[in-house]
Amino acid sequence: MQRDRSWLRPLAGLVILGVLVWRIGGGAFVDGLRHVDARSVAAAAAIAVVTTVCGAWRWVLVARGLGSELSLRSAVAACYRSQFLNVTLPGGVLGDVHRGVRHGRDGGDVSRGVRSVVWERSAGQVVLLGLTLGAVLLLPSRLQPGGSPVATMVLVAGTAALVGVVATRRRPWGRTPAVPPGPLAQVSRVLRVAIADVRHGLLGRHTWPGVVVVSALVVVGHVATFVLAARSAGVEAPVADLVPLALVVLVAMALPLNVAGWGPREGVAAWVFGVAGLGVAGGVATAVVYGVMSFVAALPGAALLVVSRRGGPRTPTALPPEGAVRG
Repeated sequence: MQRDRSWLRPLAGLVILGVLVWRIGGGAFVDGLRHVDARSVAAAAAIAVVTTVCGAWRWVLVARGLGSELSLRSAVAACYRSQFLNVTLPGGVLGDVHRGVRHGRDGGDVSRGVRSVVWERSAGQVVLLGLTLGAVLLLPSRLQPGGSPVATMVLVAGTAALVGVVATRRRPWGRTPAVPPGPLAQVSRVLRVAIADVRHGLLGRHTWPGVVVVSALVVVGHVATFVLAARSAGVEAPVADLVPLALVVLVAMALPLNVAGWGPREGVAAWVFGVAGLGVAGGVATAVVYGVMSFVAALPGAALLVVSRRGGPRTPTALPPEGAVRG
């Protein structure tokens, strides 16, 4: 029987936080909390409305490409619930698992529901990684003196994030047969399903332009929130210097190694702010403020979770995949 090692991921986040406290003390964390103010938190929550709607629309596009009907209203509610679970539970991905499974059950196909979330999240990470590499390598910034190691870290972290998204959220691609097929047959089937999903769910002519645009808008919203957090934490660097730092931290945040969002965000923020000459403490304080902003912005998800428990199941609906409709 295979052992469950999922507990190792949040443990990694705790280790990162422990090392930070050991090296720089707890003052930077306390400092970040002191700099949180109501006006900045309200502004971050308003930005989060836009990013949540954009992320939900990306999911709608991917789900419909895979042949699963999903309304924008339902997607927005599910995304808010997902965000709240992600910022309150270890690992930072259980909310996405929840919305994928729930959507699959509502549509009568759990596998397709989970896959829609996997590909939606993966598409967002690809766009984020592309924008980050472009910003780090091409834009003049404080990271250029150490551009090579920073770019390498971004590439490695982005690849690991993509693998983590798929591995953490993976579920059986179809019904389990009575007799398990051989390893090669299983791999072949997974590849066939994955190729079909990418072709119809991501690269369909009615899907990929919208996915790219809304993914870029989501990144812009998160970067704006990070800059707002930096200003609240007392970091006075120009916005042009903060944007590449924010993008690098966002890539690290995608790693499923956190404890309710905490861990890699603070560790990488400390490192990249130090590389940029803005001070390790400033990076930690910014990450802490960003964490508080993210938690407050996700609070509507808590109310939606309570309301959803009182509601009955929705009628399952499904559409044929885009490729089947258009030949």
